[in-house]
Amino acid sequence: MQLKPSSSRSLKPMRQVVPVPRFPYLAVAALFKLLIDVALKRLRVLSDPQKRAVYDQYGEEGLKDMPPAGSGGPSFGKGSSGQNGFNPRNAEDIFAEFFGNSPFGFGSFGPGRSGRFHSDGGKLGGFSSTDNRKPPPVESKLPCSLEELYTGSTRRMKISRTVVNALGRQVQESEILTIDVKPGWKTGTKITFSDKGNELPNQLPADLVFVIDEKPHDLYKRDGNDLIVYQRVSLADALGGTTINLVTLDGRYLSLPVTDIINPGYELVVAREGMPIAKEPGNRGDLKIKFEVKFPTKLTPEQRDELKQTLWG
Repeated sequence: MQLKPSSSRSLKPMRQVVPVPRFPYLAVAALFKLLIDVALKRLRVLSDPQKRAVYDQYGEEGLKDMPPAGSGGPSFGKGSSGQNGFNPRNAEDIFAEFFGNSPFGFGSFGPGRSGRFHSDGGKLGGFSSTDNRKPPPVESKLPCSLEELYTGSTRRMKISRTVVNALGRQVQESEILTIDVKPGWKTGTKITFSDKGNELPNQLPADLVFVIDEKPHDLYKRDGNDLIVYQRVSLADALGGTTINLVTLDGRYLSLPVTDIINPGYELVVAREGMPIAKEPGNRGDLKIKFEVKFPTKLTPEQRDELKQTLWG
């Protein structure tokens, strides 16, 4: 194709904004297609003297006012050749020739083939569902003390994960995630961070899931929304009464008088001193105190007689 030198007014640049795709390495394909579109657009103008004259005088806006193909103007429809032997091919067909065996894993782009590149409203289109597969979530345990699950806490977790950079290579990336542990959460509660797991080529990033794992406590044991504590008392305290002193999980002091006789199986229930109920803000379970009576291993004859007299008169 022979083209005459341009007039004194050089062709004005045709600008187009390239949308940033979800995966950086797809920008290569988007840029390539854009360059083809721009090149074909320029060739159409240069190969048509009428369009070229209008463009030189009025710019790209002038071309928009020209009559469409079939209404007296030149036509470059599918299968026809333009003036000066120029055949304006579809940019997507040219794109397919270059990326039919794409090193980026795009697959074929011919009609009816999976993985076809497409454009929608000037924006970068998507690919077939095989290019948007999401791996299973990556789960990691988050050990929490009973105190944290009682009062709530803020945890900052530094993670390292594999991501795909703009060149399509897998690299390591570090990030700090913030987790707000809510009062009343239980073992097995899951906190999901979307797309924060590892990323593989041609796949969506996996989700990262932290799973609450309650650590054992030295004094308290959790039973659903209730707290259980075991207290060992002497036989004298079991019969004569005693006072139980406890420090709660949030640092308060409880002094609980016991006036009943503590027999095997006796349980003291303190209402609303258990764990917070996550789904019922402001409500708590109960604190249950279970007793173990410590019996003496030896008694003198005098002690036995005195005990009998006290118990049975």
